[in-house]
Amino acid sequence: MSQRPASAPKTALVLTGGGARAAYQVGVLLAVAKLSRKRRQNPFPILCGTSAGAINATSLACLADNFGKAVAVLASFWRNMHASDIYRADPLGIGISGARWMTLLTMGWLVESRPRSLLDNAPLRELLTRQLDFSGIQRSIDNGALHALSISASGYESGDNITFFQGHPDAQPWHRVQRIGLRGEIGVDHLLASSAIPFIFPATKIHREYFGDGSMRQLAPISPAIHLGAERVLIIGAGRKHEHQDRREVDTHPSLAQIAGHALSSIFLDSLAVDIERMQRINRTLSAIPPEVRERSEIPLRPIKALIISPSERLDRIAAQHAEALPWAMRMMLGGIGGMNRRNGALTSYLLFEKPYTRALIDLGYADTMARSQEVGDFLDL
Repeated sequence: MSQRPASAPKTALVLTGGGARAAYQVGVLLAVAKLSRKRRQNPFPILCGTSAGAINATSLACLADNFGKAVAVLASFWRNMHASDIYRADPLGIGISGARWMTLLTMGWLVESRPRSLLDNAPLRELLTRQLDFSGIQRSIDNGALHALSISASGYESGDNITFFQGHPDAQPWHRVQRIGLRGEIGVDHLLASSAIPFIFPATKIHREYFGDGSMRQLAPISPAIHLGAERVLIIGAGRKHEHQDRREVDTHPSLAQIAGHALSSIFLDSLAVDIERMQRINRTLSAIPPEVRERSEIPLRPIKALIISPSERLDRIAAQHAEALPWAMRMMLGGIGGMNRRNGALTSYLLFEKPYTRALIDLGYADTMARSQEVGDFLDL
């Protein structure tokens, strides 16, 4: 295995949340592997994942001693995706969930066993347990292919955003306002917790607290990478930088699906955009201060080089084009709340774990990255 020189700056890969939108990340990674002169060498010694991005980051970490193989395995996983791999999408599973919620809404005072979520993600637990060799994380750390892996989740009791990390002894825990870094071995529960989209998937208990999607209350999505020693950061977003519609006069009330999609977009997209802007502002400020002055003044900040790759097209519109690929029961459920409307594809874009859609996102991620091949190659020293 070829390792990066010890003097090389540590590069982090930050993979954000977004449910099925995370397929876009795979296309970017395929392009990075294609551009790399040393396909086995891992260009990202620090891997940071949130929500569905946590699953992608962990998959890479398990095979970090062979980056090309890790990306190929991940691509195969997403290219052959079915909703039934992630949640119960059969009529019985959807029917049971719907019946429980209806009973709760109509006779809540009689219901002792309340539903925990809209969908049952038991298939995802089985899939992750079967597909991922978590022992590979420590093996990659021990042989120098990986410095650290971090997975972020949100505590429902404490309100803190917890970053669980497994890494080199040099990586130290941290404690900031509503942001805590804890060392430990990463396992399937961390991935289920980090990817538990609120209301959609059930919370997962880790130690003494229940956790949900790591994108919730994540005030600084890039900070785990910096705490773990990153000097360069490649950030792959799950939506366009300014994903908004032009204002127009409307006469109809927004559907439940439109409201839910809007809420999820604010969770998954907004905090990352704010954190990138904050990091760029700090970099500009630091560039105006001579290095010797920063060192003498003990300013606890350092400039971070960053490259952001985000979709060149609106993913909700791509989702609307492929929504019919969803299982019949899911189409009926989403249709009932306005989710099958071609103008309201945001909610569908997070739940459409079907290969026509995921393959379209992979192809888009690959094309977007190859269009910037010179910039990406220079940034990563490929």
